[in-house]
Amino acid sequence: MPDCVFTIKVCVISVCLQVPVEGFIGGSVVLPCSSAEHDLKLQDINVLWRDKGSETVYDIIKGKDSVERQDPRYKNRAETFPEEYERGNFSLKLINLNHTDAGEFNCFITHSSDSKQETVWLFINDSTAEKGNKSTKQENQEPGTQSDWITIVLICVCTIFILLFAVFIACFIIRRIRTQAPYIGGTVAN
Repeated sequence: MPDCVFTIKVCVISVCLQVPVEGFIGGSVVLPCSSAEHDLKLQDINVLWRDKGSETVYDIIKGKDSVERQDPRYKNRAETFPEEYERGNFSLKLINLNHTDAGEFNCFITHSSDSKQETVWLFINDSTAEKGNKSTKQENQEPGTQSDWITIVLICVCTIFILLFAVFIACFIIRRIRTQAPYIGGTVAN
């Protein structure tokens, strides 16, 4: 039973730690991805950006940009920041956003001593009118509104409480069954 509870908690926590980013039709966003290690040897690094359908968005192979396998939907719309690679920043800028861009993006970083995956969720809104026509730079500095973060935290907290309640009920039922097991037809079994 404790193994089950641990697994449930890990799953809930990993869902909550995914990064939400908000963008607007026709606008641009920066999808964050970084390595904790700095002063990296670029020749030892591969970074693969993939979308929700596992299509290639952008690749950095041995520290060099590669768009050979890039899905046509991202041609001339995806770019990175090569001057930031040595500092471990492999974020991706996606421009001219459209509704089909919404969803999950994965960044896979591999190098000689470590490998890592980051997941970013991109949400697309229809217009910037709601945000007072912010510039692209302002949009990227505020990847999600405060209400988005509150919603995510509330969902995570509610999910944890529901799971804890379900575990409590299951333990109660199991304990009750065990305490009633010695009795068969109103008599104590030998």
